[in-house]
Amino acid sequence: MESLSLQSFHINGLNYRSKLNFASNPSEFRAINQLGFDYFWKQRCKRLSFPVKSQSFSGKNEGGVSSSKDVSYFAIEEQQGDEGHLGHLIGPVKDASGAIVSFNLYSQSANTDSSDSNVNAVLDLDKQDEVQGDYDIKEDVWKVREATDSEGEEKISSGLPSSFVFEQGVRKEILAEDLLEETVVEGEEKTSVKVKLSIVFVTAEAAPYSKTGGLGDVCGSLPIALAERGHRVMVIAPRYIHGTAADKIYAGAFDADCRIKVNCFGGEQEVAFFHQYRDGVDWVFVDHPSYHRPGNPYGDSFGAFGDNQFRFTLLCHAACEAPLVLPLGGYTYGEKCLFLVNDWHAAKYRPYGVYKDARSILVIHNLSHQGVEPAVTYDNLGIPPQWYGALEWVFPEWARAHELDKGEAVNILKGAIVTADRILTVSQGYSWEITTVEGGYGLHELLTSRKFVLNGIINGINTSEWDPSNDAHIAAPYSIDDLSGKAQCKAALQKELGLPLKPDCPLIGFIGRLDYQKGIDIIQAAIPELMGDDVQFVMLGTGDSKYESWMRATEVTYKDKFRGWVGFSVPISHRITAGCDILLMPSRFEPCGLNQLYAMRYGTIPVVHSTGGLRDTVETYNPFAVGTDDSGTGTGSLYFLGSSSSISQYIKNEKIKFALGLIQALRNALKTYREYKGSWLGLMKRGMQQDFTWDSAAAHYEQVFEWALTDPPYC
Repeated sequence: MESLSLQSFHINGLNYRSKLNFASNPSEFRAINQLGFDYFWKQRCKRLSFPVKSQSFSGKNEGGVSSSKDVSYFAIEEQQGDEGHLGHLIGPVKDASGAIVSFNLYSQSANTDSSDSNVNAVLDLDKQDEVQGDYDIKEDVWKVREATDSEGEEKISSGLPSSFVFEQGVRKEILAEDLLEETVVEGEEKTSVKVKLSIVFVTAEAAPYSKTGGLGDVCGSLPIALAERGHRVMVIAPRYIHGTAADKIYAGAFDADCRIKVNCFGGEQEVAFFHQYRDGVDWVFVDHPSYHRPGNPYGDSFGAFGDNQFRFTLLCHAACEAPLVLPLGGYTYGEKCLFLVNDWHAAKYRPYGVYKDARSILVIHNLSHQGVEPAVTYDNLGIPPQWYGALEWVFPEWARAHELDKGEAVNILKGAIVTADRILTVSQGYSWEITTVEGGYGLHELLTSRKFVLNGIINGINTSEWDPSNDAHIAAPYSIDDLSGKAQCKAALQKELGLPLKPDCPLIGFIGRLDYQKGIDIIQAAIPELMGDDVQFVMLGTGDSKYESWMRATEVTYKDKFRGWVGFSVPISHRITAGCDILLMPSRFEPCGLNQLYAMRYGTIPVVHSTGGLRDTVETYNPFAVGTDDSGTGTGSLYFLGSSSSISQYIKNEKIKFALGLIQALRNALKTYREYKGSWLGLMKRGMQQDFTWDSAAAHYEQVFEWALTDPPYC
């Protein structure tokens, strides 16, 4: 069957592609997509102007292409056929403010005067009153009235506007729920995505199966939130087997009975897939002997594994194959996927023209880890030679081992940055910091060149796991309406740690990795000054052995004030978060941070260094601002390098400057805690009211997905 398709038109500088097929049979007219621009038109306008061309047919299958002359209106015309049918009008739908939200088709009555068909075949967009007469817009419901026959009977359909299919002259409705749902509430727009995407997460870790930090939390929770919003989601991660009781976490994952061979590292490598369907998500685990060893995903007590490049190259190749070969739920994800690749471990490419319609979004959780290896290892990656330029990396002269060292290397994260369709970080603050010399780790110029596709989205938290009103790990439940349980949690924590039971003594906590980034040396420098005050301090973490030894020694020195728990325990982390009055986070840089989010939800005041995600999520306390409860504004305390100390300008040592800022911020917090109880209570409640749910984060990710799919593939 021959047909003519109208596939694109131009609207005030916006190119939009749709498809209208006009079949050779004049009585068969099919509108493939709804003629509405709400999907991509987020900036509403009072007047819409654009030319549109349409094909009109007569009963003898004759017709021509006509163009509307007046740019303030348009129509799809049909010449009057044997049955006297004049065609259909395209009319706008406006909300209470007069903004256009979509378009629908009107039937013309057979009694319409055909002497001036051009006048009758158009609808002026400025005639808002006439449009509002046909459409009653109410909260969450559009009631569309349409004339159904010559006797004037009225048909009322509740729900969203529908698009139409014309078959043999009969108009049928296609519910907009199959396309894009939009509701209008008193002039405000609320859009819910109904277009389901096939989303594939590629990650080195995903909680609860594997986790060393925030990456595991994100890839364990965000996929579930996106699945709950109607998307089809797959998570691809290695199947780590450590030979311990922890391996039972994979008990629910079954062999998918699929083996593939990938070419890398000088030969064919066979990998298998295991699959578990949980919480609406397809959890796919790549199985290979290189993932079967003690330690964490990246190393053990002796340091990083020497074959990490090999292990994560396998992951990347397997991730490219899984959507094509695994019939999960009866059918594969196919080529039209949206990949979310996390850090350098999951950087991927489109091989040999496959995935030409897919999109790849790089999520940077920590730019300091880039997957840099000697240039001679490029041939091991199984990537075509023409891709070398994307991964090529040359160290500056000062960073080279010797004078004959050319500094040539491959940087896998760099390759992901130059090829990804869009780039995300886990906070807006960090997305800016990585474009600076201080925070870019040598990639700042490259990231600056791509800043037009660089965004940041704050991580969410699992509110079912971190809920003080229903937390099995803490001594007593409490909520924003009844905080009495928090005092019980504090007393229980003091008793468990062997500290004196002093309800009025401020209890300060730290939870995190013991390394340079987290500012442990800054705490170390500040402790002698802090221990001179009437405070108690507890630290939980593992990492650098020198800091672990320092924690043990400090506990001996300050027996009644300091406790150091070397290691990590989820129940203890919950009890510290609930029992402490203040949570300390002196990180030198923090892409997002989760502990400050947990602390605020539990009514514990965060005192943090003003960097990255900490600056984005913690609002510094202002006692003089007018808040809703007359207790000021803010949710915690932010401090800068040296803060406002009068002597910090004369100090050269960076660590001492940080320590001075930390001590000053803590003193201000302690003063508020002791002397201004009402203000402290306001701080606690404002923190507990913050919305850091994964559903909120998922909505922001959907916006980035829309941007990625609107643009053509980057490469």
